[in-house]
Amino acid sequence: METPARYFEKIDNDNVVCTLCPADCKLTSGKYGNCKCRFNKGGELYTDNYAELVSLAVDPIEKKPLYHFHPTKNILSTGANGCNLSCLNCQNWTISQEKVQTIKMSPEELTEAAIKYDSIGVAFTYTEPTIWFEYIIDTAPLLKDAGLKVVLVSNGYINPEPLEELIEYIDAVNVDLKSIKPEFYKKICKGKLQPVLDNISFIAQSKTHLEITNLIIPEYNDSKDDISALVDFVSSVSDTIPMHFSAFHPDYKLNQIPTPLETMLKAQKIAQAKLKYVYLGNMLTDTGSSTYCPNCENLLIKRDGYQTSIIGLKGANCSVCNYKTNIIN
Repeated sequence: METPARYFEKIDNDNVVCTLCPADCKLTSGKYGNCKCRFNKGGELYTDNYAELVSLAVDPIEKKPLYHFHPTKNILSTGANGCNLSCLNCQNWTISQEKVQTIKMSPEELTEAAIKYDSIGVAFTYTEPTIWFEYIIDTAPLLKDAGLKVVLVSNGYINPEPLEELIEYIDAVNVDLKSIKPEFYKKICKGKLQPVLDNISFIAQSKTHLEITNLIIPEYNDSKDDISALVDFVSSVSDTIPMHFSAFHPDYKLNQIPTPLETMLKAQKIAQAKLKYVYLGNMLTDTGSSTYCPNCENLLIKRDGYQTSIIGLKGANCSVCNYKTNIIN
């Protein structure tokens, strides 16, 4: 649905600069930005993805992944067509990098669907939600009024002003921190690292619950130095941020070997030295997905795939030693 877009500046000769994300695309009339959905029409910025959904499903909240936000609950999940990064390893490239058929669902209809399916709210996920800014900013207040939660699964690639406006409505976000190296973002993602780091720091200081995911790709961001530097950054923000390491499998334009188990276990060990909650995803392990008390090692939440059981929590506290976690029930 063609809709006037927010966050842009007019410049000379009917050209505009989109200021929603750090790409800052300069667009002549008729040209689309990197996100493949925002375009210049006669010197004004429009978006063609308002209320256009590429998918709609009820997922376990753990699938986002969010492990410390209403564990065991389900959430209605949806996404837009497009992305403001062009990652060579994108595992959802068929909907993020190409135009696909969509279905229309107004903010009111999406809110009604969340209620109908007995969901705790809506997760904007599958592709990059911030390119859907206008739709989310219209839908989120309706969800909040209905007592529902608003979740983002994001690459964190958004400019400060729109993020400040959006975060007021967001209950939880998982940010995909793809690497700690600027050259990785430039070569693999066609983007910049620093805005993502700045946004992680900003979100961590807000009321919004934050978790972080890093996809480990052999030979690209899997060295001890890479992982240590990434962990150092996360711990400098907060050592209680849940850190998810995800195993890579070949997809889209990056035909690399899958991430070995030993690499995932190495990342877990490095991270556990500085972070209280470290998880392994896209790979079955004995202890990689369950939550343990950082103080006494009591099993708090047991996870077997997406089968989740709360074992040792009393509210947000460990049932054995009363350690206060950041788990939101």
